[in-house]
Amino acid sequence: MSRIANKPVDILKGAEISISGKTISAKGPQGNISMDLHETVNIAQDGDQLMLTPADEKAVAMTGTMRSLVNNMVVGVSQGFEKKLELIGVGYRAQAQGKTLNLSLGFSHPVNYAVPEGITIETPSQTEILVKGVDKQKVGQVSAEIRAYRPPEPYKGKGVRYADEYVVRKEAKKK
Repeated sequence: MSRIANKPVDILKGAEISISGKTISAKGPQGNISMDLHETVNIAQDGDQLMLTPADEKAVAMTGTMRSLVNNMVVGVSQGFEKKLELIGVGYRAQAQGKTLNLSLGFSHPVNYAVPEGITIETPSQTEILVKGVDKQKVGQVSAEIRAYRPPEPYKGKGVRYADEYVVRKEAKKK
């Protein structure tokens, strides 16, 4: 069996888990989230731990996947997830206004991004964007959509990038 699937999921402080059939729901200080488990994976709660087991020998890989998704749910409702984006370039600015993110990225028009439900966006400065939420997949997807408006280019490094991203720079063409 996979190493990931063998590890139990620890229920963190402040998180409440409820299991009904193949549906698992997590509730915590950061919010609520629920998910349907794959039909070939069984789940059992033992005190403050969750154990996932495969229904048959073909479902071992799916058990590891489901274990990671359940762990992300527990971490999300208790601590939450966040991604930090940086805007690099002259005149590149971001401003969060309610449920929209206004971006000025060097285009002839401003870019208005509608923030999906369950995600909060903060702009601590004009060149920083913090994407926060309970669902790890949704936080990453929103960050990728914002970055896609102006990905970093390799010559000057201008664009929207993740805070921990390294952009490989190219040398300009010689005459």
